[in-house]
Amino acid sequence: MSTSSRLGPDRLAALWRPSALMGVILGGEALAAILALAPAGNGDRLVQFGLASLGIQWVALGSLSALYLLRNHLGRLPPMTLAWACLGLFLAMSLLVSMAASSVVVVVDGPGDGSRRAFVLRALAIALVVGLIGLVSYQNYWHARRLAVRAKQLELEALQARIRPHFLFNTLNTGAALVHARPDEAERLLLDLADLFRSALRGPQLIPLAEELALTRRYLEIEALRFGPRLQLAWDVPAVLPEVPVPSLSIQPLVENAIRHGIERLPEGGRLEISVHPGERGWIEVVIANDLPAAESGHRGHAVGLASARERVQAMTNGRGRIDASVEDGRFVARMHLPVAASGLEGGGRG
Repeated sequence: MSTSSRLGPDRLAALWRPSALMGVILGGEALAAILALAPAGNGDRLVQFGLASLGIQWVALGSLSALYLLRNHLGRLPPMTLAWACLGLFLAMSLLVSMAASSVVVVVDGPGDGSRRAFVLRALAIALVVGLIGLVSYQNYWHARRLAVRAKQLELEALQARIRPHFLFNTLNTGAALVHARPDEAERLLLDLADLFRSALRGPQLIPLAEELALTRRYLEIEALRFGPRLQLAWDVPAVLPEVPVPSLSIQPLVENAIRHGIERLPEGGRLEISVHPGERGWIEVVIANDLPAAESGHRGHAVGLASARERVQAMTNGRGRIDASVEDGRFVARMHLPVAASGLEGGGRG
């Protein structure tokens, strides 16, 4: 499913942000000032500014209110169809407000040029010009957004590709060592590897949290064959997980880094903990903690995998999700914060 067809009501969510609302109000006031200062204006310009400001704000806020009430239906439309629908709604709201205000303006401006029909047509012409300017701006914005999302996906794929070879070579070496001695485990290893790479080849997309954790378990089963008792695993995951979409292969790179830069450097091995629990309201937290060598003072070795996972989460959750990492009591701890609501996510849908 494509990005444009899956965003739903969230495609209009930017309109309800405080910065967008303030921009609409200030833009309306600027338009009212232009109309009041127009050379053809008659009478008290301050009164004209007040009336124009009142009418414009009614149109703007009325249109935003109507869009909010219809967001679930409008959100299913393709981007450009949605833009034209918004323009039509804006013109309809302009018509209603101008007809309601025409009698007031006629009284203030006097008869003649201030007839009701002339006033309504003038208001609609102004609204059409403003709406077309907004439509062109939206076209440019949507095109730039699609290019930005595509560029981010390519960047994520490049970052992910830097991590896979190391894991692939280690897995194949482990499988080769097990073929004769433990063929059943070698077969399981190859099946787990096939599942992981099948998920990787699907490209950037959102999958359920339970599925991502299952892929992580398969990866850890592979590594457990390689490390044996040196790898001590501890899972703290609820039996029933909420329906939280997560970027594919976003938790696995964090676990891989925990092994590469933690467990693998410890001659006696170490402990790796994966836990999932609710965070703040509307969020869920995934925590990966691993032991570090005694001399490890920082976490620079985690940079590539951490950057890959962080970029993936931020890009495919519309900037809402995040990953925090730090060294706590001699252990490296990565915390992934994910929004529970699917409407806050974007990116490639499930294939």
